Amino acid sequence: MEKKAMVKKQRGPVKPVLIIIYAFLVILAVIYIAPLLWMLSVSLKDNAEVMSAPFSLPKAMQFANYAEAWTLGKLGIALLNSLLVCGVTLVVSLFFGAMAAFAIARMKWKLSEGMHTFFLIGMMVPVHCILIPLFVRFANLGLTNSRFGLMLPYITFSLPMTIFLLTGFFRSMPGELFEAAAIDGCGIYGCFFKIALPLCRTGFFVSGLMTFVGNWNELLLAMVFISDPNKKTLPVTLTYFVGPYATNYVQMFAAIIIAIAPTVIVYCMFSNQIVEGLTTGAVKG
Repeated sequence: MEKKAMVKKQRGPVKPVLIIIYAFLVILAVIYIAPLLWMLSVSLKDNAEVMSAPFSLPKAMQFANYAEAWTLGKLGIALLNSLLVCGVTLVVSLFFGAMAAFAIARMKWKLSEGMHTFFLIGMMVPVHCILIPLFVRFANLGLTNSRFGLMLPYITFSLPMTIFLLTGFFRSMPGELFEAAAIDGCGIYGCFFKIALPLCRTGFFVSGLMTFVGNWNELLLAMVFISDPNKKTLPVTLTYFVGPYATNYVQMFAAIIIAIAPTVIVYCMFSNQIVEGLTTGAVKG
């Protein structure tokens, strides 16, 4: 009893500042979650009900909207294209980004900081500024309307963020580990593959997830570079539900739910690891 009384005394009353912070976080969560719930509600209605009562709950669950959206929108082919393009981009950007980050963070050479700054500048270049010259160059090389031609700019724009995050993780590792490995005869490649990579799993997870989600939701490059309907990615396919004279809202929202469901599930399952990884890479880097 005495211990419980001591704990209560130590906790004390809840400060008004904490109440305000928690209330703000609750409001912020509602602002983010409400649109997702509204899209889910609309996807389970028919078009007449959407027009008459867009913000009410569905009277009858129309699960057939998802089947029609999947069939009519050819979401299966688009899903495979997105998985292929984003998967290859993820593997290549992580591999080369990890090597560049390790060289910047752990190898002593004169241009290490200069190269770090060079890659950081790449994060500040928007794709809209180089879209036209990039398309002209790719058209001359015959790389348009191909999945490989879409992977190249995806990899290019994914590398700066990957290098930035992984550099912080590599710098946070104790230098004594690499010194001991060098004394035992371990070379640069051995330090990289046997020590750095196993200790950087959280960094790979965070940077890989950000790369995959960013390319999964990318629309502009995929719309400009790909013209073959059988090669288009999922975000481009979602635009087919919007017509010049009419829009099938229920199928469009059902397709959107299908497209965002994987990323939402992954974020909900691994939110703690994402925050921990970003904090480690930012603070210790």
